[in-house]
Amino acid sequence: MFELSLLCPEERVDVLSDALDALDALSVSVEDADAQTPAEQALFGEPGMPPPKDGWQRSRMVALFAQESGAKEAATLLQAQDFFEGCRLLGIQAVADQDWVRLTQSQFAPVEVTSDFWIVPTWHEPPAQAKQIIRLDPGLAFGTGTHPTTRMCLRWIARNNVQDQRVLDYGCGSGILAIGAAKYGAARIDAVDIDEAAVTSTVLNAEANHVTLVAGLPDKAQGVYQTVLANILATPLKVLAPLLCAYVQSGGSLVLAGILERQANELKAAYAPWVQLEVADAEDGWILMTAKKSAAAV
Repeated sequence: MFELSLLCPEERVDVLSDALDALDALSVSVEDADAQTPAEQALFGEPGMPPPKDGWQRSRMVALFAQESGAKEAATLLQAQDFFEGCRLLGIQAVADQDWVRLTQSQFAPVEVTSDFWIVPTWHEPPAQAKQIIRLDPGLAFGTGTHPTTRMCLRWIARNNVQDQRVLDYGCGSGILAIGAAKYGAARIDAVDIDEAAVTSTVLNAEANHVTLVAGLPDKAQGVYQTVLANILATPLKVLAPLLCAYVQSGGSLVLAGILERQANELKAAYAPWVQLEVADAEDGWILMTAKKSAAAV
């Protein structure tokens, strides 16, 4: 494969991306051309939300082509266009052959949840101190344990007694929280998601971990549960407040994640008619919020 590299201003990133796609680029990536220099810019966006900008003031675009001839033809055609004004061709070079599977696997090491609870990819041996493990490989669905929100939910499961409970994982993604609940003795686990790919991922991951759960679309959630887990994002969590609270039985626990520290008061207000949310854990700017449902809130 061959890389075509371009330098362009921020306002040209979108049109160049579309043009490269039309010219059969296999992929297009955009980087800060001033990265690792005093002129480096930081672009921050919340997970699942569009980036605040298409690129940087000086963006380096890298397009991957299957053949060198394709990369050269794309470079020639782009340089002839009016919209290429202010842009520059940096070069075309062959991509070195690599064992891409091994390279990808090397980026995912075992993840510590607690000192004796670990998430371990199938190609790794569990750490010696691991007494409880979840076997999970990166996949299409969110939730490999590398994100603070997932780790905080799993820590809560490990430190609170879910033995013999009925548990709901709402927005299950990879199924990691449902699997964690099963590992810690939950008797019945329903794992639901609006994404069918997430449901499939959950089923496969549950089988790989030799645990039993019921996975499906949201209508699979039925009745009330002693523990309801939802690791989504703040906006859908606010919309889902009446639904999620209705699933929590009297005296049961509601556990919410995907919330930034600055969003704590918004979530407290959204859930105030049913439960009193409190911050139970925090990591890297993210928080875990929990509540007990009182009999009066039923």
